Amino acid sequence: MTSTAGGAGQLWAVSDLHIGYPENRALVEAMRPAGDDDWLLVAGDVAETVADIRWALGTLAGRFRRVVWVPGNHELWTHPKDPVTLRGAARYDHLVDVCRELGVTTPEDPYPVWDGPGGPAVIAPLFLLYDYSFLPAGCATKDEGLAYAHGTGIVCTDEALLHPDPYPSREAWCRARVAQAEARLAALPDGLPVIPVNHYPLDRHPTEVLWHPEFAMWCGTRLTADWHRRFRVDTMVYGHLHIPRTTWHEGVRFEEVSVGYPREWRKRSAPPGQLRLIRPYDRAAAGAESRKGGFR
Repeated sequence: MTSTAGGAGQLWAVSDLHIGYPENRALVEAMRPAGDDDWLLVAGDVAETVADIRWALGTLAGRFRRVVWVPGNHELWTHPKDPVTLRGAARYDHLVDVCRELGVTTPEDPYPVWDGPGGPAVIAPLFLLYDYSFLPAGCATKDEGLAYAHGTGIVCTDEALLHPDPYPSREAWCRARVAQAEARLAALPDGLPVIPVNHYPLDRHPTEVLWHPEFAMWCGTRLTADWHRRFRVDTMVYGHLHIPRTTWHEGVRFEEVSVGYPREWRKRSAPPGQLRLIRPYDRAAAGAESRKGGFR
């Protein structure tokens, strides 16, 4: 673990900025902290090109005391519009290097401790991927699940653009990342609550509201289903689903913090691009906002 926050800042989170859309880029241009000591957790899917990722994270790192980033699937795509043609783990390593140039914390760095209001808590940025274990009902294997998805026409673009090199498959890469993160979390000292940040939820329950349930195959892994109990998780921060909301699972708060595509956020009553407050957190006040029709 590394340096703490201190001060009187606030801990915010956001994901799925997708700044390839001009409307979303404008949202990032407008994002500001509430105070000088604020931190920002960015739970993936900033953009598809290295240049856009660098611009967005650099912009935010210049405004917030600390920015913590984890990759989504879009950052890992080898996109035909990106002059950076690295694939798989080499692309991820390159993005980590970019983050270190910008002073942005990644899953490869020591876990920071938030010691501002609502702290202390360990911030654990994770890069775990998925392994197709969130199968559609009635499907027993990945092949059956993919066949079903192709039949419905709901197939993630990862199948064409997210390469697992040098691993033989995306699920093999996932298993390696899960094992690495599991060891780090198990080695944390006792006593502090943990706030994991991952592009995908640690548990499957948030995917139950998907309009297309077959898409859950690209949304996480059953290998992490008990991590919220095993590792003293207080709040699990994730994105990917483009369904910003708060859920509670076995007493643990799960926060989906995505912005999503313009066609999605235009339909919501809340203003787009609003950061989600992770610390300090008042459950009663958050419930009142929920009843007013906010993000939750």
